[in-house]
Amino acid sequence: LCRAGTGREVPGCRARCSPQDPALYYANICDPSFLCIVLHMRALAEYAGEDPGPEGKRTMALAHAIMTALLEDDLSGYELARDFETSLGFFWQASHQQIYLELRKLSDKHWLSKREVSQRGKPNKIVYGLTKAGREGLAEWVYSTTRTQAAKDDLLVKLYNLDSGNAGHLAGEISARREEMMRRLYLYEKIRRRHYANPETLPTRRKGVYLALALGIRQGEQFLAWCDEALLLLASA
Repeated sequence: LCRAGTGREVPGCRARCSPQDPALYYANICDPSFLCIVLHMRALAEYAGEDPGPEGKRTMALAHAIMTALLEDDLSGYELARDFETSLGFFWQASHQQIYLELRKLSDKHWLSKREVSQRGKPNKIVYGLTKAGREGLAEWVYSTTRTQAAKDDLLVKLYNLDSGNAGHLAGEISARREEMMRRLYLYEKIRRRHYANPETLPTRRKGVYLALALGIRQGEQFLAWCDEALLLLASA
């Protein structure tokens, strides 16, 4: 799992970008994994107006997001929380309290192990890792029914109230969304060219990551096309 975006050293990676500069993080990412790519899921949910769902569903998804984060690397609660504040924040919003609560629940279920790690000049930290039962639970979850969320977007409701007086304002909102999506698509395409130019040759798991990335790119392109159509129509309103 690439750690460039959190300012941590990565063997073989020259990127040393700031956690406060996620754009530079994704542009310089050296080993993008599931969590580095599916940021588009959160971003597209924001632009499409998807509802994150009731608290219960959000908690369930958070557990699987945490376990997925631990597939390739053991992490402390602090490291997980920091990732949610930087890279994972584009994919899933979670507070420190929610993360630590979920870690405790997963540990109580024996889906996560925890061990104390000594640190020089710092308090010891607790590091979490996936257990065999946790990996089996995550694998079983992959076979479960995938939830989809209904679209709920204030902008769409505002468009139902379109008139000659507010057309310019709504056009401005659409333009702002278009610009942000353009920036995200630039990063997605840069990641694709650098790491996924030949998807047929990728290991199996990386093919899944590529497909998630490809979906994000295509949905983003469709969103841009809608923005262009909307702006052209609003110009004559």
